[in-house]
Amino acid sequence: MSEDRYLTFALGKGRLAKQTMELLARIGITCEEMQDKNSRKLIFVNEELKLRFFLAKGPDVPTYVEYGAADIGVVGRDTILEEDRNVYEVLDLGYGKCRMCVCGPASAKELLKHHERIRVASKYPGIARDFFYNKKHQTVDIIKLNGSVELGPLVELSDVIVDIVETGSTLRENGLEVLEEVCPLSARMIVNPVSMQMENARIKKLVSDIRRVL
Repeated sequence: MSEDRYLTFALGKGRLAKQTMELLARIGITCEEMQDKNSRKLIFVNEELKLRFFLAKGPDVPTYVEYGAADIGVVGRDTILEEDRNVYEVLDLGYGKCRMCVCGPASAKELLKHHERIRVASKYPGIARDFFYNKKHQTVDIIKLNGSVELGPLVELSDVIVDIVETGSTLRENGLEVLEEVCPLSARMIVNPVSMQMENARIKKLVSDIRRVL
């Protein structure tokens, strides 16, 4: 495809975007416009390298990539699993490491062991459903929450929760613990399937350059 075409990156806002730009800088890809903290711009361009960048809320990144609004996205694996979009996951970037776990009071261990019908609260109903129905073959009622899911068992809304665990300190402070691990998580690079064909050489070079410095 024409070298005049821009490759567009959608980056998950916040720490993920910062770490991604630091990683790209190690392979010589920078974007001066992004350094301006007062900028109101939504799309940042590196004219020389024909690259565009924009920041998006995590759950929106796979959507932008699936529909071709971005060729490449960087987002947590939890978001990729939950959104279940038609994208290629090409690289584990290794940062933002944590785990998706089933958590609850110690007493809930027996409920999990005996495959009882329980209530599960989570910000990630898709991941929770897949884990319990397809991996554990356990029928559960899933309740979607948007805020502090740790509240679920404390106010008896749910028996357990499915949530991201980094250090586990919030769990411990509230008398909860990790009961089962669902999957490991970290930042991943995803690519639009059409872009993968049309811009194969550029994307492959980018991936191999990043792999070299990881």
